[in-house]
Amino acid sequence: MERDELADFLRRRRELLTPGDVGVAPGPRRRTPGLRRDEVALLAGMSTDYYTRLEQRRGPHPSTQILSALARALRLDDDERDHLYILAGQSPPTRMGADKHVGPGLMHLLTKLDDTPACVVTDLGEIVAHNAMYLALAEDPRRYTGLGKYVVWRWFTDPGTRRNFVREDWDRMGHKHVADLRAVSARRAGDPEVAVLVERLRAASSEFETIWSEHRVAYKTSASKRFVHPELGVIAVHCETLVTQKEGQHLLVYSPQPGTDAREKLDLLGVIGTQQLDVTLAE
Repeated sequence: MERDELADFLRRRRELLTPGDVGVAPGPRRRTPGLRRDEVALLAGMSTDYYTRLEQRRGPHPSTQILSALARALRLDDDERDHLYILAGQSPPTRMGADKHVGPGLMHLLTKLDDTPACVVTDLGEIVAHNAMYLALAEDPRRYTGLGKYVVWRWFTDPGTRRNFVREDWDRMGHKHVADLRAVSARRAGDPEVAVLVERLRAASSEFETIWSEHRVAYKTSASKRFVHPELGVIAVHCETLVTQKEGQHLLVYSPQPGTDAREKLDLLGVIGTQQLDVTLAE
């Protein structure tokens, strides 16, 4: 681990970004070029103290999960991401198949979608990037680790996940999750990440095993979803699935369903989400 080089690289990349680049309100009396340390820490989902220690050459050996979060927060491209891993004493992740790094262009697009929930998801259903509106609409994916990172795992093992959606849609959504996984399993045959997920699901959920045995297959497509928000109730959206330059990643954009009150509710969520973000940065 090259502590001096790592600290310098983090600081230089932080100073190149502006609050507008990442969708953060600039606020008054900014005394530092680029982003503040607390803003980078917030974007990466880590404590300000942890990030500060990395920049001050006294931090612990960062995990691959931490490095991945920092690469997204600092809007690093693939070459810069690999350099970050090498400075931290880690092997850069593969750029093929299961690459979970989200490039700066896509991160910029997420930031500009300030009135529409959107996220970047892998072919296995791991959310690797999202905008503020997505957090206002859905649960925070950064709280999950291990198998919990995959939406399909949570759907069949965590009852709390289903409560975020209208009950009448559960069966359809469950079959869609399994059909998606079937397609990925065939395309990535022999991949340990896929094999372990399928094996653990078949052992953990009889419902999953029953649907899996039907051998239905589908690739990620656009669909209608009805979220259940704890304060605003049902929000009906259309989930548009857009391909990206990386085969194993998709951009999901959630637009309001015509003929419903979803637009008004999303506008309200936008205000609530912005207020929560501002409060967090001020703490």
